[in-house]
Amino acid sequence: MLTDMTLVEQVKGGNRRAFNELVGRYQSPVRRFFLHQTLGDSLLSDDLAQDTFLKAYTALDTFRGTAAFRTWLMRIAYNVFYDHVRKQRGTEERELIEGSRQPAHDATLATHHTSLAASDLSIDLYSALALLKAEERSCITLQLIDGYDIASIARIMQLKEGTVKSHLSRGKEKMANYLRNNGYDRHG
Repeated sequence: MLTDMTLVEQVKGGNRRAFNELVGRYQSPVRRFFLHQTLGDSLLSDDLAQDTFLKAYTALDTFRGTAAFRTWLMRIAYNVFYDHVRKQRGTEERELIEGSRQPAHDATLATHHTSLAASDLSIDLYSALALLKAEERSCITLQLIDGYDIASIARIMQLKEGTVKSHLSRGKEKMANYLRNNGYDRHG
């Protein structure tokens, strides 16, 4: 199997099929990231994933390999999501990052949950994620669901590692409290 860097070099050399291979490798993680950021909106997640890959393709000449391709791609995904939210909400970036984005209306969440969640736990996880500030949710998703380490999350989100750790700590505590209050017990 070819490395990501080899595929990137092939794309830069005009081989579009090499980019299809990169899309195949990373389509699921990018889409999963968006599913958690949008609290289960699969149609929006698909649109945002498509935007991410289009932006990545057009910006591939800027990829230098100083970070893993996966990290570079997730940085683009992160930016695509926040660009989308800013456009939808018409808010300033600072308000968005401070967590002014409110979770979707309960009826909207219920529709998303019904279409995506196969269990009560999935519904409760989306509800717990909805309680988090936007940056907490991104950190939680990137670490616990996508498996990124703190240094990679810091690169993706352009934050200091200590800030990432703080977002993770607060986000995990909020989610644990929510789940505990809704009948989930760590020991049971």
